[in-house]
Amino acid sequence: MRRWFRLLFVLPSIALGLGFDDAIGQNTTTAASATPPANVAAPVSAGNLTISTAKSAIPVANVTASTPAPNSTAQSNLGISGNPGAVNTTTGTGWLGREIGIPADTGVSLGGVWVGDANWIMSGGANPGNVTFNSLLIADLHVDLEKAIGLKGASIGSEFLQFNGQPTNAEAGSVQGYNSLPGPPPLNRSELYQLWWRQEFFDGKLIVRIGKLVPTIDFNSVVRPVPERGESESIPAVSGLIYTPLYINPTMVGVSPGYYNSAYGVTATYVPTKQFYMSYGAYDGSGAQGVQTGLTGPNFDGHYFQLFEAGYAWELGEQRKPGVIAAGGWSQSGMLSLPSPSHVTQNGAQGVYAFGSQRLWFANPGKDNSGVSAFFQYGINDAKTLPINQYLGEGITAFGLIPSRPSDSFGAGAAWSELNRNIYARRDEWMLQAYYQAHLFGTAYFQPAVTFIPNPGANPNLSPTWTLTMRLLILF
Repeated sequence: MRRWFRLLFVLPSIALGLGFDDAIGQNTTTAASATPPANVAAPVSAGNLTISTAKSAIPVANVTASTPAPNSTAQSNLGISGNPGAVNTTTGTGWLGREIGIPADTGVSLGGVWVGDANWIMSGGANPGNVTFNSLLIADLHVDLEKAIGLKGASIGSEFLQFNGQPTNAEAGSVQGYNSLPGPPPLNRSELYQLWWRQEFFDGKLIVRIGKLVPTIDFNSVVRPVPERGESESIPAVSGLIYTPLYINPTMVGVSPGYYNSAYGVTATYVPTKQFYMSYGAYDGSGAQGVQTGLTGPNFDGHYFQLFEAGYAWELGEQRKPGVIAAGGWSQSGMLSLPSPSHVTQNGAQGVYAFGSQRLWFANPGKDNSGVSAFFQYGINDAKTLPINQYLGEGITAFGLIPSRPSDSFGAGAAWSELNRNIYARRDEWMLQAYYQAHLFGTAYFQPAVTFIPNPGANPNLSPTWTLTMRLLILF
């Protein structure tokens, strides 16, 4: 009972104690999710990168390379990612910079996000009844060099990450990961999460970013927004689900850098038309050997990770509902192996993936973003040494459908993974999750989520697992 009360009240108490954040959302926009106030261009996703529409080509219907997306009077805080640190190249609203007196016209933005949660294993799993806690802090500095020093099409960004957590997924016996915050150990870490230079060429049709990057933001990212004519007619964040497969395709776990193990490399995106994009990336692949690349410098030792992706966006029907589909492939070089006693080895690995999302319905067409969207994910690889060989996921999200709660969203998702039998006794693992994301104030959200894992993959003797997560998100 004591654990229950602790779980029930710890996060709301933190939220009530942070009353100063009530002003965060005033005259600001949340990265990749919010509608700007009048006369401020909306941040949208150009292929893979969160950029200003005023300066870059946007591979989506009816947004041109030279014209910003129209302003909208829609609700400004309608749905964000359940883990913003795993989705956005630039995280936060820039509130912190404004509070300490950095003028907006300097091109310098200072902000970030804090995410904290408590997780209770209601039944089943490896440790029934246990409660775990996680805390993620990301501080973000972004400089628009065109505004700052007149360097056309250039910007730089850096992020510091502090994570303190517990083995939440292991406690549930989950291989896929029902909670995206904790990753591989160490679970208490301070790191330079991102450090990059971004440069546009040919009027924004070619975008190159080099440095310490998070490839899962740029590739195979089904959760990123699908912008269209304006923020009033886009999917703000395709889903607020908190489970790990939403943020990294499980068939790439073990080779792809991502949250929170970023890696040094380069990403290039070509946007020849406003509907189509192609991206290529090459990165330090030493993570395939178990190196915690988020905590180290570049380690180019023959293990390299490369990806290619192409995507296409459209509008559907009379309401011009936005959608996108993309497919890609990846390759990991170098010798890969499993620890004893299996002694399984493999020289490199490859895989392919696809994802898509579609706005299904607008509750108030042309007026706001309320309605329903859906997404799907797929991946498969030829790896003998990675934990998951095939994955299929799908989900649905509703935005602004509660009359008295116009900024709230809720949704559900299902994830299925075929497990590597060289590692696990069970053939596969299913996971079902549902959540409600409640807007508290400003850019603060409270999000409970319930997860059911009927066949936890970590151990064939584990019984079905039910978990409850309570998460608090504050962008600043």
